[in-house]
Amino acid sequence: MIKNILLSFSVVLCLVGCNSLDQSPEYQHTDDTFWLSVENSDLLVNMAYSQMYGANKLWDDEALGDNLIQGRNNNDIRLIRNGMADPSLNHFASEWKGAYEGIKTCNKYLENVDRVPGMAADFKAQRTSEIRFIRAFLLFRLTNFYGDIPFFIRDITLEESKKISRTPKKDVLNFIHNELDEIMDILPATPSAKGRISKGAAVAFQTRAYLYENNWDMVIKYADRLINQQPTYGSYELFPNYETLFYSENKYNKEVILDYGYSSSKRSWGEMYSRVPMSQGAFLNHAAPIQELVDVYWTVNGLPISKDQEYDPSRPYENRDPRLSCSVVYDGFNWVDEKGNSHIIRTSYGSGTKDSWEGINSNNSITGYYIRKYFDPRSREKLNNYQQENNIIMFRYADVLLMYAEAMFESGKMSQSVWDITIKKLRERAGFSASSALEYPSSLSADEMRELIRNERRIELVFEGLRYYDIIRWKEGKKYLDGPAHGARFANNNTSYILLDNRKFNEGKDYLWSVPRDEMHKNPNLKPNNPGYAE
Repeated sequence: MIKNILLSFSVVLCLVGCNSLDQSPEYQHTDDTFWLSVENSDLLVNMAYSQMYGANKLWDDEALGDNLIQGRNNNDIRLIRNGMADPSLNHFASEWKGAYEGIKTCNKYLENVDRVPGMAADFKAQRTSEIRFIRAFLLFRLTNFYGDIPFFIRDITLEESKKISRTPKKDVLNFIHNELDEIMDILPATPSAKGRISKGAAVAFQTRAYLYENNWDMVIKYADRLINQQPTYGSYELFPNYETLFYSENKYNKEVILDYGYSSSKRSWGEMYSRVPMSQGAFLNHAAPIQELVDVYWTVNGLPISKDQEYDPSRPYENRDPRLSCSVVYDGFNWVDEKGNSHIIRTSYGSGTKDSWEGINSNNSITGYYIRKYFDPRSREKLNNYQQENNIIMFRYADVLLMYAEAMFESGKMSQSVWDITIKKLRERAGFSASSALEYPSSLSADEMRELIRNERRIELVFEGLRYYDIIRWKEGKKYLDGPAHGARFANNNTSYILLDNRKFNEGKDYLWSVPRDEMHKNPNLKPNNPGYAE
């Protein structure tokens, strides 16, 4: 992301401040004085970037899925996963509020940018396209969470905010698709500043938007632009090293289509402080991988552990998919710190270290696993308390390959050539060498191939905030988000898997969130609420 995104927002906050849809029309800084310079207007663009995404959003989204569990208390997301959500949940309200604050910023900019004197036409076209992308991204989050939502593309008044009704999700999605088609012809394939929204970002977003609708033909159409029509829509390729892809030293590499930027001199993010091993100076653990995730990683032969006769359950982490050790810390893991020193992390019960499993209410990992992916040793060396300066990737080329593979399969077009440019490439990059892992598995049934593609997606994109949305679009909530979650085999003196929450997923309710209760109180036109929730 752009380096100057952390400019002082004190002036801009006065201009665009709001509280959910309850927006006051009074500002301390008048429009007449604010819109006098290009520099002022760019403050608003930078603010919109900052409101679009971030590390906190990524880890909240990841916690909604089935890859990890949040420990130590019954926070809102854990309540959602355990079937205990209601309309008063703070997480429902904060996501709603944050998205509409960002949308207000975008609308305010689009309504006033023509007042800025001396702004070059090309520059204005690019900036307005960036803002339209951000607004579409925020609308996309909202409609995926809440379904039908209040929809407007101008800065509405306080009175209007109390009367607006919800627009059908399909209409919001049609608007998003149209916006992306229009701006991708305006945005540059290679922006002049790193981290700016590009033509490729608009194409990748369009691909994902159609993926979430299971519109396979359109997924193929747009993914093909990034795979086979380079450099028209940008030039992208897989970064050679899966682990270091996420390091700060490799920011803006050729695999990254769009990321959310951090910089040690400007700002950093601290979520890893409560996700990595406590023996390495981390804080009380807040989120940890679960056994169900560890079990889906392939063996080195490219097989599920249940189908590989060479798999040894007494040594469960040996001869596994190389991406496992790039993503998850397990018992016996070789942790390399910021100075290059190795530490063997022991997490099993009774191992006598700060990381050993002590129970489901302990301050260390309640699963016996820690998170490795996104930990950047260089950030740890520069900053304190595991603050990170590496960027958060929003769209990357590997995701495009996986979307293309899934769409081709679901369209009945999966083939050796599609396999070779998608999943085979990802496995080669990961470090697989066995022919059984790299050859096209033409003997698999349709159900087996679908499971392989979905599992490959889970493994490659783990801890990138996408798993929940995949489960929801597949309508597989009962399969993945219902039933017990487990930790490692450390219970009963290392003889049984740790039993954690008994998660619940209600098919008639949990594919959507509740409209926040306070919003319905302020505006009765937001009713009726989504199915399964009271009003």
